[in-house]
Amino acid sequence: MDDLLRLDERLDADQRLIRDTVRSFVADRVLPHVGDWFEEATFPARELAPELGALGLLGMHLQGYGCAGTDAVSYGVACRELEAGDSGLRSFVSVQGSLAMFPIWRYGSDEQKEEWLPRMSAGEAIGCFGLTEPDHGSDPANMRTYAKKDGSDWILNGSKMWITNGSIADVAVVWAQTDEGVRGFVVPTSTPGFSAPEIHRKMSLRASVTSSLYFDDLRLPASAALPGVTGLKGPLSCLSEARFGIVWGVVGAARACLESAVEYAKTRVQFDKPIGAFQLTQEKLAWMYVGLAQAQLTALHLGQLKDAGTLEPRQISFGKLANVRAALDIARQARSILGGNGITLEYPVIRHMNNLESVLTYEGTQEIHTLVLGEALTGLAAYR
Repeated sequence: MDDLLRLDERLDADQRLIRDTVRSFVADRVLPHVGDWFEEATFPARELAPELGALGLLGMHLQGYGCAGTDAVSYGVACRELEAGDSGLRSFVSVQGSLAMFPIWRYGSDEQKEEWLPRMSAGEAIGCFGLTEPDHGSDPANMRTYAKKDGSDWILNGSKMWITNGSIADVAVVWAQTDEGVRGFVVPTSTPGFSAPEIHRKMSLRASVTSSLYFDDLRLPASAALPGVTGLKGPLSCLSEARFGIVWGVVGAARACLESAVEYAKTRVQFDKPIGAFQLTQEKLAWMYVGLAQAQLTALHLGQLKDAGTLEPRQISFGKLANVRAALDIARQARSILGGNGITLEYPVIRHMNNLESVLTYEGTQEIHTLVLGEALTGLAAYR
């Protein structure tokens, strides 16, 4: 499909190389199998992680410890191409790099960094991020998971829910209430008292591992606590990193849906001509492309702000809210163009559409991001 606004011409040579490399990986290693993974509710994380690490995609926007140290736009381009394959694939990379590696890199001790980051960047160790709880998703300040001091150790009790990579992770970055405020802990999943049953019967993000986490008198040494941050600033800064990847990633899912719809419209014949020759279909496709291009422009602008060091959380909220909604609209229109074929896994559309229903909710619901923008416009917080 033509890049009518020639937006990718605004990428530099390194960014275009990353685009082409990731796109080729997705075409060779993901697209031939992802429909089966989705149908079977499986994801070969242990198989793919070293390959993703070898491409430099895990923690790629971090410096040192084997990480690629790319700029923000390069990371965004990679997320776009990964999610053009499947949201579950981008989620795996995003959780590994932005939610598990980033807090260790940003707030961890030298010992924590040396122990985990080189292995995680290589795909030899898998991480997860524990913030959301069964009763506290959008309101993490009231989380119930608690870590209490016992001599120099910490005793961790509580639970987390909707945790990507949870049951396959080697390490979990867990956020808990303490007498000092919210703290982060680096928790090896082999620690006694840790369990992570997988969540089944999902109709979305099926090619992704989603789990609950349980902590039952889990004893941690003092060295397990992240020393560099106290309070909600820690987990919220991680979410900002991951949301940036979503802003770019959903552009890939939307592009895959539009490409499928365009190809189908050109080859599906009804009333003696391709349905793409009918005005109603062309109107749908035109507006789908307008939404896609606007989402890509938003992602590119936010990437440039991030590279300049001026990106604000409320701007990320704008991008997450606008781009996920645009991607969902494109997926739903594509589904209508494909008719009955649009609900089969022979085409990518229903898979992307179902996945985007989860992306709409995780890492900040559309309602929360709406309120972030509302507060930015009025100066009045409407959360409580």
